[in-house]
Amino acid sequence: MKSAKPKVMHAIAGRPILGHVIAAMRDAAIEKIVVVTSARDAEVRDYSASLEAEGVIQERQLGTGHAAACAAPLLGNVSGALVVTYGDLPLVTAALFEDSFRTQEQVGMAIVAFQSDSTAYGRVIRDQNRVLDRIVEYRDADEEERKVKLCNAGIMAADAQSFFRWAAKLENNNAQNEFYLTDIPNFAKRERVRCGVVEVSEEVAMGVNSRGELAACEAVMQRRLRTSALESGVGMFAPDTVFLSFDTVLEPDAQIGPYVVFGPGVTVKSGAEIRAFSHLEGATVARGAIVGPYARLRPRTSIDEHVHIGNFVEVKNSHIEKGAKANHHAYLGDARVGEGANIGAGTITCNYDGFDKCYTDIGAGVFIGSDTALVAPVKIEDGAYIGAGSVITRDVAKDALALTRAEQKEVAGWAERFRAAKRAEKAKKGK
Repeated sequence: MKSAKPKVMHAIAGRPILGHVIAAMRDAAIEKIVVVTSARDAEVRDYSASLEAEGVIQERQLGTGHAAACAAPLLGNVSGALVVTYGDLPLVTAALFEDSFRTQEQVGMAIVAFQSDSTAYGRVIRDQNRVLDRIVEYRDADEEERKVKLCNAGIMAADAQSFFRWAAKLENNNAQNEFYLTDIPNFAKRERVRCGVVEVSEEVAMGVNSRGELAACEAVMQRRLRTSALESGVGMFAPDTVFLSFDTVLEPDAQIGPYVVFGPGVTVKSGAEIRAFSHLEGATVARGAIVGPYARLRPRTSIDEHVHIGNFVEVKNSHIEKGAKANHHAYLGDARVGEGANIGAGTITCNYDGFDKCYTDIGAGVFIGSDTALVAPVKIEDGAYIGAGSVITRDVAKDALALTRAEQKEVAGWAERFRAAKRAEKAKKGK
């Protein structure tokens, strides 16, 4: 990945790769999840813990079989089946794990495989009964084995206690001098435990080992999310230009324009419209609201019904109440905007003093004139008017008019005298 960040912490649709794997396992009703990491991957262990997955350290990287065996202290005495998977497969699904357990229950053991020409994967060799005969790493395969297109996805289901008994017997007699997870079925076979093969598409088993593969997985995930949204009744007339997060909630009849980006934590209610080139994260948009074009909603923002947030308006940590409007070129941060209030162009809430974030409270029916600065903490009570170009530093009473502009002065004939003097000066310089 050429990155200081651990590979499985790179994000797909706003969630780390590992988070997608764990989420799929949770959806498959897997009760206990253990994540095996190297000693240096504290970030991965902390993230796993945040998802209530236990962690175990592989002190020395001696291969995939050795890594799985490191989980024995936490899982070796479990009664029932387990599944082993890589942490860099963001496109795995709950159905894949469910099928693995179902096959394991029927046959005794299961692996997951897919069709591919890639030389990066081990080959799955089946016997005449279509159950697994052996898995051969491509670098160790002979010419005939390399012709096989069925590839190992690295996912394996087995009885937990049997699995760790077999893992303890692994040897590293191979080209890499590593303990291969793929040798486990050989020990099962010696005990007359058959291994079924669950076939999935190559897309589902797609792993991430480079920035290019990360982008390819992102594209697949976005296609899945868009398809799901469209099938649920969301309107998108240019869906390929819309980017969603793993947890984006778009209700039926929400209308999404082109080139909209949804960061994590966004809910858009039925009947709301998000117009082109808007960016939302951590925000809720209610029915009948219009956001954009070119709007930005930042975390902890709540947009109520029939609110208008227009072009080049940014809202952060604020509640914009029913029917309020901020139609262009404004910043509303750490604020409440009351029902039916109107925010003029160029208005900003000055919410940060270099140390603290301060709150601006704008009441119902307030009219804020263009190019106004509201210096927080400040309260504008219901029905008040703020004159354009004002800098408001004190609270404004209900239904009052507040303005801080300097008094306009007019000097008759000044402009013509000024132009005449400049023309004379220029003529003198020319001579």
